[in-house]
Amino acid sequence: MYQEGDRPLHAIVREKTGRAVVLETVRDYANQRHAVWGITARNREQNFALNLLMNPEVDFVTLLGQAGTGKTLLTLAAGLLQTLETKRYSEIIITRVTVPLGEDIGFLPGTEEEKMTPWMGALEDNLDVLQNTDEEAGEWGRAATRDLIRSRIKVKSLNFMRGRTFINKYLIIDEAQNLTPKQMKTLITRAGPGTKVVCLGNIAQIDTPYLTEGSSGLTYVVDRFKGWGHAGHVTLQRGERSRLADHAAEIL
Repeated sequence: MYQEGDRPLHAIVREKTGRAVVLETVRDYANQRHAVWGITARNREQNFALNLLMNPEVDFVTLLGQAGTGKTLLTLAAGLLQTLETKRYSEIIITRVTVPLGEDIGFLPGTEEEKMTPWMGALEDNLDVLQNTDEEAGEWGRAATRDLIRSRIKVKSLNFMRGRTFINKYLIIDEAQNLTPKQMKTLITRAGPGTKVVCLGNIAQIDTPYLTEGSSGLTYVVDRFKGWGHAGHVTLQRGERSRLADHAAEIL
């Protein structure tokens, strides 16, 4: 059951007797008063996702959903607020496996972050949205915010994660459906004290030929963490990108 409006929302389950039991009171992020970096939830799954992302007691979050459901936008908005405003985390770290959709273009020049830039198109698109949420800031204000945001977001390659320990970080693992269970374990065990790990992915879009929905590392961690009190999972069902994107996801 799910209740909307100004009253608190509740996650509710029913016992065999039929009696409703309130598990936990959650915040209504669909209300503009509770906007996260200018972003509000557009449906109840997004609302539950923001509650997990903003909850300091939840260390590990998995968000599944097709393109356009808001996985990356919600995760970045929650990360920016907790990094730049509440100072819960010192910085945001983003990583993903580099699997090309088409023909591989070969090795890329530059530093680690420069090599990862072509793979981070979704990050750039969502940052453009988040940087323009404050219409009253003006061009100078938005430019200053843009520079501040860029300074607190680090893009890291999956290949250099072994042996690292992240303390008080907000770690985002994008396109996690393309990771093997072993790779996923390597990444998650990098988390030190105060670090939150968020895995994003779409099981229907596995680009690695030797992985299936059943053998994906994302499926693996969703199943293994489901009984732990400091982890949460939400499957986002409703697309919010455009009617074209929603229709294409259904028919193609």
